[in-house]
Amino acid sequence: MKRLLASLAMIFAATAATAEEVTTFTLDNGMEVVVIEDHRAPVVVHMLWYKVGSADEPVGASGVAHFLEHLLFKATDVLESGEFSATVAANGGSDNAFTSYDYTAYFQRIAADRLELMMQMESNRMNNLQMTPEDIVTERNVVLEERNQRTENSPNALAREQFTAALYQNHRYGVPIIGWKHEMEQLELEDTQAFYDLYYAPNNAVLVVAGDVEPAEVLALAEQYYGVIPAEDQLPERIRPQEPPQRAERRITYVDPRVSQPFLVRNYLAPERDPGAQEEAAALVYLAELLGGSSFTSDLGQALQFDTQTAIYTNASYGGSSLDKTTFSFAVVPADGITLSDAEAAMDQVIADFMEAAIDPARMESIRTQLRASQVYALDDVSGIARRYGAALTQSLTVEDVQAWPDVLQAVTPEDIKAVAAKVFDRNQSVTGWVVPSQEEAM
Repeated sequence: MKRLLASLAMIFAATAATAEEVTTFTLDNGMEVVVIEDHRAPVVVHMLWYKVGSADEPVGASGVAHFLEHLLFKATDVLESGEFSATVAANGGSDNAFTSYDYTAYFQRIAADRLELMMQMESNRMNNLQMTPEDIVTERNVVLEERNQRTENSPNALAREQFTAALYQNHRYGVPIIGWKHEMEQLELEDTQAFYDLYYAPNNAVLVVAGDVEPAEVLALAEQYYGVIPAEDQLPERIRPQEPPQRAERRITYVDPRVSQPFLVRNYLAPERDPGAQEEAAALVYLAELLGGSSFTSDLGQALQFDTQTAIYTNASYGGSSLDKTTFSFAVVPADGITLSDAEAAMDQVIADFMEAAIDPARMESIRTQLRASQVYALDDVSGIARRYGAALTQSLTVEDVQAWPDVLQAVTPEDIKAVAAKVFDRNQSVTGWVVPSQEEAM
């Protein structure tokens, strides 16, 4: 096994040296353009990323960023409602969009010779969306039903929503991306129009084009279609309210008779990836894998699922992709006959033991190899590559940060992991949540 891991590491290191070819431009109106060449297939991914997400919404209008994402598939001055996606499909492509806390993105995957058509349509809806009161009513019902299906009908989703709100009491990360239902119900044309007019502008956007393209060709098309759109001179500085120091542990018990399996979650505030300073985030990637990655190799999995059979599921996760402070989370689903109190105590003991013991060098090397392998395999996914750059650039990172990330990951040491664990694992900076079907089971 050691020889196999060593061989894989050599292969992956050699392959990873052939990284994606990236060229960047900035148009006169402030729009960033990123071109990632991949000439293996005559396919292109065209992605437009706006540096605005749910955490940038006005207070009282939660959900407007996601709502506007839906409305962008309605009519423009030259496209009928639904014509955008119909045209993409008629040309053999696919398209979609997504909203996060920090960005909203629209993308198409299509034959490379249809790139100009995509730019023509996408640039058109950047500045010429024609929203109507009827669109607002129809699409508001759609997003409310989406919330019903994904959140209101899921006790687990409702519980996690409350836990996040408890962790972020001042920052807008505490507000769900889809929005609070009572605020979503009040969204009107004026809300979406104001949000669109302010944030959907070239100087607040990043265009990522990946695939069988030449940088000069992309630049010429971008200048032709996006470069003529004026910049937004009222674009606000991107400053969010930050969390004040948390000085006491927070605990929540969420009771819902629909819960079929009790479980517990603990969330800690944790550092995000920052420009030129990604070392702590890289160490947290290892920490999550060591404590709660594979149930067969992680400390939580081995101790709780196999050695003591205290739990049927364990996990540790870290969300490093974030503009502001992010989370490091644990989750444990206790086995039958095990109380949440006992399961939490067992989890805490594993964490304490981890902090006291040395990290196995073989496990460190195994994680290094896995990370290198995943980075190499990712080179085959042109959409994934485009998404990696788009997300990074809308969350304050640079192209150089994205390209440095694999080496930063490989440089992590056991000392780095222990240092960041000691910094993050402060119970006074955490929220522990129990999810149970009845108050009697909250023991």
